[in-house]
Amino acid sequence: MDAVTHQRTILVTGASSGIGEAVARVLAARGDNVALVARRKDRLDAVLADCRVTSPASERWAADLSVPAEAAALALSVWDHFGGIDVVINNAGAPMRRHASQLTMAEVERTMTINYFSPVAISLAVLPRMLARGAGTIVNVSSLGGRLGIATEAAYSGSKFALAGWSESMAIDLDGSGVRVRLILPGAIDTEIWDQPDNDPPLYDGPKVPPSEIAQGVVDAIDSENFEHYLPDMKAVIEMKTADFDSFMVGMRAMVDQARADEPR
Repeated sequence: MDAVTHQRTILVTGASSGIGEAVARVLAARGDNVALVARRKDRLDAVLADCRVTSPASERWAADLSVPAEAAALALSVWDHFGGIDVVINNAGAPMRRHASQLTMAEVERTMTINYFSPVAISLAVLPRMLARGAGTIVNVSSLGGRLGIATEAAYSGSKFALAGWSESMAIDLDGSGVRVRLILPGAIDTEIWDQPDNDPPLYDGPKVPPSEIAQGVVDAIDSENFEHYLPDMKAVIEMKTADFDSFMVGMRAMVDQARADEPR
């Protein structure tokens, strides 16, 4: 790895578990200063202790990102603590599995706030400082569900579609400024998102990739020349949907029918 990529300051949200935790560990192992942000202080402290073995300047902030203004203020606090942030990885997210006909507006708003508005607020908070410096990278972790609509996940897919669209437009707006935007589109990753309260059971019951297997891909995306990164590579699924939406719908309906057939009677 080129020395220029070492000892940067990198903010990672959702760092107490799953993708965020795995990414933080990879970053710390290579010597980056990692700013860990998540709700659960005890889990965060455990990750921080491990990160400090190789990155003693790493620090953690226990915070709930469900209020965008507070998320923005937190990002600036992290910036001031380290004297700058080189990379922001907007990874924190929340699931919402509920049939569209059963969703409440409060559930939709909460999902949009955590998965879309807070990453946007963090990005807009640090952007003026990155632009003034002429350097920085913003990595937004969306989802495969941000490129295709998933049955019973209208609120979640909607929020992740929004983050993907925001990232695309932002990348174009910032082209040539020195500030880069990268989009991560994880597939079925084995995280806590599959088993959360106040969510219906997931329709998908197939194999899941451990977060540790895609963490390096997220880290590599920081310095990649490519905007979009599917982890694992499922871009062909998106291309199939785009080319033939009717066939995609047939497949999605089949998944729904199979899930219903497998329900206990």
